[in-house]
Amino acid sequence: MRYASALAANPADTYRQIDIVGRAAGGDPHALVGLLYEEGIAALRTAAWAVERRNYSVRGERVARATAILFALEAGLDFDKGGEVARTLATFYHGLRGEILQAATGTDPAPFREAANSLDEIARAWSSLKASVA
Repeated sequence: MRYASALAANPADTYRQIDIVGRAAGGDPHALVGLLYEEGIAALRTAAWAVERRNYSVRGERVARATAILFALEAGLDFDKGGEVARTLATFYHGLRGEILQAATGTDPAPFREAANSLDEIARAWSSLKASVA
């Protein structure tokens, strides 16, 4: 019962984790990148929400998640095939990480929202690329 009670502690979070694992299990690289974008955007928006409520432990968790996701996105870049686009994305991810880490020491939610919006813009471009190839 220990496992069941741990899962029941936050059913919404449990469902979300199961959903993420299920979506990632497909192994489609394009879909996985899309999932990383989605999770990064959600983490940044939650960080902004947490700052507004002065819940700095949640802010810290979400900043760590967003930062890890940006590292993963950068690590997945293929500089041989991606050329200038890959280099531009690497610069973007690096800069965004810096902005997020700088915002993490403050009490203004706006930088997290701006970072989420920037990442969302890239995510939409990524999604439209998939649609144009299909």
